[in-house]
Amino acid sequence: MLRRVFDKVDRTFTLFEDWTLMLAVCVALVVAMANVLLRKLTSDVNIYWSDEVVRKTIYITTYIGCVVAVRNRSLICIDALPQMLPGLKKPLAFFSNLVVLLFSVIMIYLGGTMTQMMYLDTYARTPSLQIPEWYFYTVLPLMGVMMFLRTLMVMYDDWKEGANS
Repeated sequence: MLRRVFDKVDRTFTLFEDWTLMLAVCVALVVAMANVLLRKLTSDVNIYWSDEVVRKTIYITTYIGCVVAVRNRSLICIDALPQMLPGLKKPLAFFSNLVVLLFSVIMIYLGGTMTQMMYLDTYARTPSLQIPEWYFYTVLPLMGVMMFLRTLMVMYDDWKEGANS
């Protein structure tokens, strides 16, 4: 039962993560390339907002990439000690997962607080495009929730793997 729920969440998150990352990178690439081409081919045409778009897409891809790193089990972890002492592999993996859960909770709380602050500040807008900043701050609690759930799924898989061996 729980496995089916996790599989559905995994498919949904994977679809969201992959499309978000692909679209963000494509937007950044197209805007940056267009700006470079316009600067090189003309002497007076420049896309004044291109740097802002690239910065915001890097911001989004960084945080969504954190969730993908949990999915792929490629977060920074204690690697050398379990190789020297194989008995510490499971306890250290559990500790690492607990730290990620704690980080996720902090991101949910602080990201939610910062998003609310930006939402209430009517002057908090991006400099060039005048997009409300709270749109971008919503990535923080969203990433926290997704990381939390992904880490629970990883912990569940580790537990099931340990129970089967």
